[in-house]
Amino acid sequence: MRSMKTKYQSSQDGFDDPVDQGRGPYDPGPVEEDDLWFLAGEAAVGGPDLLPPVPQRDGGRLFDPDDWQAAQDRLSGPLADLAVIFGGLDERLRSGSADTCAGWRQRLALLEVADLGWWTGERIGVERLALWVGMRAGSVEDDAQALARASWAVRRLQAGPGPEAGGWTAGLTAFLGRSLPESGGVPEAFADLAEVMERAGGLHPVTRAAILFHAWRMLGHDTPSRGPAQDVEAAALAARHGAVMGRGGGALFLPLALTGSTALRATGAVAERLSRWIAGAVQATLAALLHLDRVRDWQARAQAETRGLSGRTPPALIAALAAWPMVSAPMAEEITGASRAAVQRNLDTLSQLGLIREVTGQGRYRIWAAAM
Repeated sequence: MRSMKTKYQSSQDGFDDPVDQGRGPYDPGPVEEDDLWFLAGEAAVGGPDLLPPVPQRDGGRLFDPDDWQAAQDRLSGPLADLAVIFGGLDERLRSGSADTCAGWRQRLALLEVADLGWWTGERIGVERLALWVGMRAGSVEDDAQALARASWAVRRLQAGPGPEAGGWTAGLTAFLGRSLPESGGVPEAFADLAEVMERAGGLHPVTRAAILFHAWRMLGHDTPSRGPAQDVEAAALAARHGAVMGRGGGALFLPLALTGSTALRATGAVAERLSRWIAGAVQATLAALLHLDRVRDWQARAQAETRGLSGRTPPALIAALAAWPMVSAPMAEEITGASRAAVQRNLDTLSQLGLIREVTGQGRYRIWAAAM
């Protein structure tokens, strides 16, 4: 045993170097950088051609304005079509009286948020949403948070300053209803999002809205609002900012969800995301414009057919049914200020004239909608 060599001579074992004396045959040897084959990058053994077949990290910025600018340039035609259609919606929402246009904006906001729920998974019908927004009624324990989120989105879409007002940091804080820490610092997620949007300042508002949507869904994970709440916030932020391309005073948000979730899918490269964003916004904005055409025509027909009715309740009910997709008798009583008997009597009259329809088919807790 004493005659056994204490040094391994074989070059295959890798112990020819005197430094390796005393190391066993199964002890790890010195690590060379070229042996780190599991690291991504050109330092890996064999160079970039022999990297593992998995997606590699992009070394560029997450929301590079140059990438979005290139995608925007290739989509100039669809972007121009969207601008024309949104201009028509903006003009329509400035063409009537202040009360009429405010009612139309509210109606579109309710429809947009109700359809947005199909994307977030919180499928709240427009009748329940209207009942909650109008009277804070109709909630149960299981969906109280979902109704609160939807109500917040309706309020943000139909009134108030946009997320860019007063600068991105202040505008985001105010729009999302956050309060700054007592130390005076800005939350990291807000600061990061403001930086992203400031870098994108030279892009079209529609492109910036797409960046805002995808960026907040990614950066907002560090905030208390996660999951459906974060998705609702991202959609509301983007919809309000997209309306900056209008003349102001008309359409306050860019419709995104009225015809489905095409615009809201977060997959693919920048060009693919922007293409879907514009296509979905075109469809939703056109749907909103056509819907307002039907509402305007119905309102004119209802006013003409009820001209012979006495009292202030008929015109008040017509205005309420134009502003709300669906109303119940208690809602109509609350909105018009008329008595329950007067409201019920005039609802029956409008129904007999074929101007409204009852949608539940029940004898109690009935809900009416304009027959357009």
